[in-house]
Order: sequence, then C-alpha cells, then structure tokens
Amino acid sequence: MAMRMSGLMSGMDTESLIQQLVEAKSVKVTTAKKAQTKLNWKQDAWKELNTKLKNLQSKFLSNMRFSTSYTRKVTKVSNPNAVSVITGENAVNGVQELEVEQLAKTAYLTGGVVKSSTGDSVTAATKLSELDGFGGEGKINVTTGNTSVDINITGDTTISDVLTQLKNAGLNASFDSKWGRFSVSAKESGASNDFSITALDDNGEKALEAMKLKVDLKDDAAALAEYRKYAGYFVVGDRAATLANMSGMIQKDVASRTESYLNQYKSLTASRDAAQKTIDEINKKYADKGITLDTAENYKTQIEAKNKEIETLNEQLTAKDSPLTEADKKLTEEKIAKLQEEVKDLSEKKADAESLAANTEAVTKLNGQIADVESYVTITTGTNDKGETTYSAAATSKLTGEVEDRYYAKAEKAHRVIEEYENAPSTNADADGNGMGATKVSGQNALITLNGAAYENTNNVFEINGLTFTALAKTNGAPVTVTTEQDVDGIYDMVKNFLKEYNAVVNEMDKLYNADPARGYEPLSDEEKDVMSEGDIEKYEKKIKDSLLRRDENISTVSAGLKSIMSSGIDVNGKTMHLFDFGIETLSYMVAPDNEKNAYHIAGDPDDGYTSGNDDKLKSMIANDPDTVITFFTKLSQDLYGKMLDMSKSVDGYRSFGNFYDDKKMKSDYDEYTSKIATLEQKLNDYEDSWYKKFSAMETAMAKMQQNANAVTALLGGS
Repeated sequence: MAMRMSGLMSGMDTESLIQQLVEAKSVKVTTAKKAQTKLNWKQDAWKELNTKLKNLQSKFLSNMRFSTSYTRKVTKVSNPNAVSVITGENAVNGVQELEVEQLAKTAYLTGGVVKSSTGDSVTAATKLSELDGFGGEGKINVTTGNTSVDINITGDTTISDVLTQLKNAGLNASFDSKWGRFSVSAKESGASNDFSITALDDNGEKALEAMKLKVDLKDDAAALAEYRKYAGYFVVGDRAATLANMSGMIQKDVASRTESYLNQYKSLTASRDAAQKTIDEINKKYADKGITLDTAENYKTQIEAKNKEIETLNEQLTAKDSPLTEADKKLTEEKIAKLQEEVKDLSEKKADAESLAANTEAVTKLNGQIADVESYVTITTGTNDKGETTYSAAATSKLTGEVEDRYYAKAEKAHRVIEEYENAPSTNADADGNGMGATKVSGQNALITLNGAAYENTNNVFEINGLTFTALAKTNGAPVTVTTEQDVDGIYDMVKNFLKEYNAVVNEMDKLYNADPARGYEPLSDEEKDVMSEGDIEKYEKKIKDSLLRRDENISTVSAGLKSIMSSGIDVNGKTMHLFDFGIETLSYMVAPDNEKNAYHIAGDPDDGYTSGNDDKLKSMIANDPDTVITFFTKLSQDLYGKMLDMSKSVDGYRSFGNFYDDKKMKSDYDEYTSKIATLEQKLNDYEDSWYKKFSAMETAMAKMQQNANAVTALLGGS
C-alpha cells in the first residue's frame, strides 16, 4: 500500500477527495454484493419450500402408496375396565364375547418380623446365629420353575448371603431393615413360575422360622406340593425302597455333581501345574549357577545391610569437609557401584525366593483340593488324535452316598412335615407355637373364555386371531362384548391429513409464484441500513424476499406436476374415478381466496367452514366400500410419489438428488459472486492506492519547492 500523506503543503482535503473518487468506482462492488445477498435469500426460500415438499413425499405419500397402510381396524369393548384390546393387521371383523375368569398373579412371599436374640436391630449383615430361634447348621431348598437349589445354612451365614442364594436360584429377594422383613418374589407371573422355600432337615426348618420365612402350608400351595412330592417317595423303615423311588433324580444329581467335580479337577490341576512349572524354572535357574536359594527374609536382611552401607559411603562422598582424596573418592564410588550391583542381584533372588515359597504353598494347597475332588470322582485321562489330554470322571461311593443321604433326609423330612400338617393343618408357628407372620401369594395363571373357548396363560396378555387382549379385572359372569370393525375414522383422518399437507404446499407455491414484483428494491448496504430503523429495514427486506420466487420456473414445473396428478382419473376395477367421486373438490374460482384456488376440500369436513354443511361422502364410502377408497388413494399416492421422485432426481451441475430446485447451480453462482467481489474489491483498493500515490507525490514536490524557496530567500538576506 502506498504511503499516505495529508494535504499539509497543498492545503487540500486529500482524504475526502480520494474517498469521493473511490466511491464513484465502488458501485460495481456494491452491486455484486447485493446480487449475492439476493441469491442467498433465494436459496433460503427454496430450502424452506423444498423441506415442505419432501415432508409431503416422505411423511404421507411414502406410506399411503401401500395398501397395507389403509388396513386399519379398531376394536371396541363394552367394559374397558375388565379388558383392553390392541387390534392387529390380521384381526377379523366381528362381534365376540369374552369373560375373564381369573387374573395372573406373581408369586410373592412377605416374611414376618425378624428378631435378634440380643434385641439388636437386624440388618443384611446380621448372622443367622444372632437371630432368635436359630438352631444351628442345616439345609433349606429353593425351587422355582425347573430350578432346584439347596442352600447350606450355618451360624456364620448372613442375611445378605441368604439373599444372594435366593437370587442365584432365580428369585427377586430383598430385606427391609426398617421393617425387619424379607420380600421374595418370582421374576414372572403364572403358576409355572411359582416358587417354594422348604426345609431339608430340622435345623433348616428352624432357620426358616428364625428368618420368619416359614409360611402356613395351607396358604403356600407350592411349598405344600414340594413337601408332598418328596413325602410320596418315602417308605417308612425302608431306606432302599425310598432311594429306589428317587433313583432317577439321584442319578441325575450324581451325574451333575460328577461333571462339576470334573471341571474343578481340570481347573485345579491346571493351576497346580502352572505353579509347579514356576517352581521348576526357579530351581533350575539357580541349580545351573550352582547356588542354593536362601529364604526371602534372609535376602531382605542382606539388602537392608548393603543399602545402609551405600548410604554411609554416599554421606562420606558428599560431606563438605570430606577428608577423602580424589583417589579415595574414586575407590568409594567404585565400592558403591559394586554394592548396588549386589543389591540388584539380592533383590532378584529375594523375588524368586518369594515366588518359590508362594508357589510351593499353592501346590500343597491345590494338591489337597485335588485330593478332596478325587475322593468324590475317579478321574481317567487319555490323549486324543491332536495329542491333547482328555478327561473323564466316574462318581465314587462317597459322592453317591452323600447324594443318597441328602435325598433320603429330604424325603424323610418331607414325610414328617406332611404328617404334621395332616394332623394339624395350621403349621405357621415355631416350636413354641409362636406365629411366623409370613404370608405368601401363590403364582397363578390368567384364565379367559372367548366365544366359549377357554384360554390359559402365565400372564394377563392373550394374542388371539390378530387381537391382543389384556385382562384387567374378573368379569364375574358378565361377558364383555368385543367388536372389531374397519377403522373408518383412521382412514378418513389419514386422507384428511394428507390433503391438509398437500394444500399447504400447493398454496405456498401459488403464493410464491404469484407474488407482487419488487421493482426498484435491492438489498440494503450497511451505509443504507445505518439511516433506517430496524422496523423499516425488516419491511423493506420482506418486500424483496416475498418476491424472490415470483414466476420461478422450478416452482411452475413442480406445482403443475402435482396439480396434474391430482386432477387426473384413477382406474379402479375398470372404472375411471376422480377425487370428486369421493366428495373431494376445489372451491369455485369466485369463492376460493387468492392463492388457494387449487386447494382441495372434503365435503362434510366439520373443520372446514366452506364444506362442513355438505354430506360426508368420503366417510360414507370408507364405511360401505373401503376397498374402492383404498385402491383409489393407493394408486393416487403412487402416481404422486413417482412424479415427485422424477422431479427431484439428480441433474449434473444443476441439482442434487432429492431436491426440487437447482441447488448446485445456485451454490456455484454464489461462489462465483464471492470470487467476483474479491476481484472487484482488489481493483478498488488498487485504484484507491494509486490516488494516494499521486497526491503523495504532489505533496512531496510542493514540499521541495517550498524548501528551495526558503533557501533562495535566505541567500538574498531575507528573514
């Protein structure tokens, strides 16, 4: 940029003169900027209209072009408090009768108030031995669905442990320490998901009493059934006969435990072998060096001593008044380095000694665990074709005996419980006759009768012939009428909403296309805005924006395409039909408001002030001849969708797919304006700089002339 000098010598306001000269040349820049602004507004106007067109296509026509969108049915029930109904696509029209005989229930056990033997409050961390009435080590059983789990109870078992075991058995379980009660429930409703918590021995029963989980058997069908089941296997005075009755379950249990022990064996031997490998590697490492590894504790003592020696030597080296000569210092440094190497070696030996001790201890422990497993199963190993070790296991008499003992004890306990129950049915009491306070809601199935046929389900939801019934309350002998019919209102609303959206888009295009011209109006420059109020600026710019798409060629093409399809006839079973055959027409030219002359109105539409008083032909046809209505609007929607797809296809250099206007061309033109404006602004800057150079040269020349004049005056003796 040229050096800029003010008119000090000439007395001229050069700044104003240059700005006036530049302003005359800036018209091209201003004109280009205004044209670019106008184009930007036009892009925004088309983007907004394009969104509305795409919504019409994707939200309405995309669905309405498929006949399945019209297969809507609705079901009404005479007593919605007893049953609710969801209507599926395959539901059959007709009237049915339904009765709700029984609602499904989820099994739920609420325990009595648990008390501590010391009077302290009971929490999840409380041990069962601290509960009032606890009898010692015992067993209880939890059965839910097809799962049966035995739980070992000891004095150290906590309430939290019991909750964990109940959850592992497939139940929901919690303990409310505020109220001191257990809450146990099945995860799903229905009789098949009911559960039982029963005692396997006397101490197990006392544990249930202490936890207040013992329910009166007359109120707990699942527990009573479980006890009866095992009591039925018991033969008084004949253990062999009792076990024979349960042989199938015993064999299954033995097989399951055998598999479990086999898996334990594999895991334990793998861990032991890994530990032994580490031991062998450490022993070999030091055997090769001819060293006998000491204990880790001895190495620790040696390391501490050497570190202390290193510390002392370092103090001698760093002391301010050290008496050491340079030679002594060098020897000391060498000694420290040697000690550090020894510490490093000792540290490695210490780590190996610790590893050796830990792995040796682990091998001993693992061997004991393996021996315990081997007392229950006989392990046989082999090798397969790949050279891999194979394992098989067979139960020992110890395992079989323990399982038989458990099942016999279970049957014997069940026999005694049932015997007591039959003698005194109310057994919801502890040994001292104190009530447990536990209550049980048994799981049960839902039962309904539909048209005389009985249906049963684990929950209250029944899917029958395209209808989904949800039982809400028993009908107590008063049948509910279920009526399924064509959803006239649903189809009517779909057509009505489509026409509403179509009208909005077409009216918008007519308004934009027929807008008043804005001759003489151009976007305002910043200088022009500075002298106008915000309200005046908004009105001025609105005049321009409203006219941007006046007589727009793309609007004309799209609008004409949609109107042509809507006014064309549709073949319905060999008959050409139009929208007016369904009571859908545009208003007369004299009645319709400006830019709404192509909008369609439904005769009898209560929301339409022009046609609400007419007969509702569309709704009547949907009710009486739905197939004709569906066929017509399906084909009409297909034609409209296809036309819009064709009008929004991609055109190289002009249009992107899915747009109804030349978005690519507009962007290209906008970018060209940006380049053009940059070029014009650079030329304007160059023009301005050239004038500053000229005036600067003039000022410089005048300054030299003044300087020379002063010099002549001085020579002539002037002052």
